[in-house]
Amino acid sequence: MDRNSVIGFILLVALLIGYIVYNNQTQEKYYQQKKADSIAYAKAHPRPAIDTTAKLKQAAAVVDSALIKSQPPAYHGTAQNITLENKKLSLTFSTKGGFPTTAVIKDYKTYRQTPLVFFNGAGNQVGVTLPINNGAVATTDLFYTPQQSTATNGDKTVVFTADLGEGKRVDISYTIPADDYMMHCNIQLTGMPVGTVPFTWSTAALHTEKFVVTERTSTQIYYRFKNNDADYYTVKEEKKSLSDPVQWMGFRTHYFNSTLIADDAFGKTNINATTKVADSDIVATNTTTFDLSTKPGSVSNIGFRWFIGPNDYRLLNSYKTGIEDMVPLGFGLFAFVKYINKWLLIPIFYFLGTYISNYGVIIMLMTIFIRLMLSFFTYKSYLSAAKMRVLKPELDELKEQYKDDQQKFSMEQMKLYRTAGVNPLGGCLPTLFQIPILFAMYYLFPTSIELRQKHFLWCNDLSTYDSILDLPFNIPFYGDHISLFTLLMTASSLFLALYNRNMTPQDPNNPMMKYMPFIFPFMLLGVFNKMAAALTFYYFFSNMLSIAQQFIIQKYIINEKAIHAEIQANKTKTPTVSKWQQKLEEMQKVQQSKAPKK
Repeated sequence: MDRNSVIGFILLVALLIGYIVYNNQTQEKYYQQKKADSIAYAKAHPRPAIDTTAKLKQAAAVVDSALIKSQPPAYHGTAQNITLENKKLSLTFSTKGGFPTTAVIKDYKTYRQTPLVFFNGAGNQVGVTLPINNGAVATTDLFYTPQQSTATNGDKTVVFTADLGEGKRVDISYTIPADDYMMHCNIQLTGMPVGTVPFTWSTAALHTEKFVVTERTSTQIYYRFKNNDADYYTVKEEKKSLSDPVQWMGFRTHYFNSTLIADDAFGKTNINATTKVADSDIVATNTTTFDLSTKPGSVSNIGFRWFIGPNDYRLLNSYKTGIEDMVPLGFGLFAFVKYINKWLLIPIFYFLGTYISNYGVIIMLMTIFIRLMLSFFTYKSYLSAAKMRVLKPELDELKEQYKDDQQKFSMEQMKLYRTAGVNPLGGCLPTLFQIPILFAMYYLFPTSIELRQKHFLWCNDLSTYDSILDLPFNIPFYGDHISLFTLLMTASSLFLALYNRNMTPQDPNNPMMKYMPFIFPFMLLGVFNKMAAALTFYYFFSNMLSIAQQFIIQKYIINEKAIHAEIQANKTKTPTVSKWQQKLEEMQKVQQSKAPKK
């Protein structure tokens, strides 16, 4: 290739390279300009944003709506409240679950004079677990269609119906009489053959009284087995299981209760109750599950009665089911005093209440009546004490004569009593008869709902303590208030002890018995400071009657000179030895024979 060809080829290549570079730069500027124009256009003409989340939710809602529409009505709906009430109760039911969520006891008020709501809220349920979907469906989760009706006798009924589809249906009915606390309930399962179903009952009892601590210590679970054996326990924080069939079970607070009574029986029972509740408006909670057996068939019925009302002994006793046992009239070591209450004190209490509206006056009349009943034994006691005072000089001579031989002194002392016709145990009879009465009152007054919110003197509620002064601090073993009835009871007890000390010969060999009557009232001061005012007033008035009765008998009825003459005359007669005295003398002789000789 010649020189000119080479130069021409190089120029051609340089021209090609220059074209390529120029073309690339021109295209880059074009694309940059186009991008800028696109951005400017987008800003001038914005597109609506596409919310993919909303579209997904919308799509899900469409799917859920389709699924809901394909389900039976019982599985979806809106909860509504239905009220069923009579003269005694006002019950609010929810169409979701078909159970009462609120119970108002009309004839009573709380301590703060507000309507007495025994329970209220979602913590109160009654229902069974259905034998479908492997037991995953509970009647409390279903939605119901309510239907109310009123009978000609005034009974009111509401029936909740839930359609589960495929021929399955749940009907829950509640009927309350026109003027009663006992409700009749029935759960009917159609198209669901069952053998045994779990039954759940939950209650959260509300605070209604003055002192929530007293309410909680008074909260108990009562139950009666189908074989009529009954039992109870005070609720703290524990679980309990019962394997034997249960006829009824009651959840009792201080003055009110909720009790289920089976038409047949409740099977295996698990109780979970506690008073350890953070909410001060709730006294205690209880969740109990029963195993219920039904007859196999296309339709199964679970029938029971449900009492929601006061712990009124006369009312509960009228149902003839044994639920009156929920009024604690005596238990434990002193269970026997409940018979004194049932057959003696309660009839007197109700009889006087028929004619007298002031319960302070009723307590006074009851105390006088009891004193009159025991007056014969009281007289014998004071007569025995008078005889002991007359014999005191002779007893002092015997003590001096046999001061080195206690057993010989005891034998001579019994011989003196026998020849004088004195029974050393004669003064014990009134005490033995009065102790059961005292304990019977101890159970009766704090549990009598008739005393609730009844005024007397300075006390505005005889069912709880009377407080003349609320302290800004708490005194250990006493409390944060001062009860005047308790102070009067203590003062009268001390005065009575002092009076008896002056009227009764003291045993110098037993100094503890000498001071115990004065120590005991102070020991009980803190205990009774929190007790019902009706009880402390009764003990105070009883002490005052004892003082007056003792003064009258010893001052105007018993003549110690005549007693002394009678004792001297008895010494000339052949004494009649009782079996008890014979036994004492035999025991003393045996002890004397075993004593080491000096």
